[in-house]
Amino acid sequence: MIMKNEITITVTDQSGIQHILLCPLEMGLTLKDICKAYELPMEAMCGGMAMCATCHCFVLNETIPLPEKNDIEEALLSELFNSDITSRLACQIHLTANMDGLAVKIAAD
Repeated sequence: MIMKNEITITVTDQSGIQHILLCPLEMGLTLKDICKAYELPMEAMCGGMAMCATCHCFVLNETIPLPEKNDIEEALLSELFNSDITSRLACQIHLTANMDGLAVKIAAD
């Protein structure tokens, strides 16, 4: 089996524009990190510390296995007026090979 060293994810921004991102896996990046690297409009004010929820996004394809939400992420998402069952904090999703094909939409402010 060939180990992938990058995956492709699709991120839809707040304007509805889709961005195809090539994501290296060997750097230990999160979804937030790769969105910032591609200069997408994701605020992420706390820098990925799970303290602000400004990297809120919606997972569009629920067949991709993601890590479970921890208590802190659940609490932050519960305080948002626009969160739903597909809501995640991008800073809490560490990219792995089995996330190839992931599609998310950045939440509106």
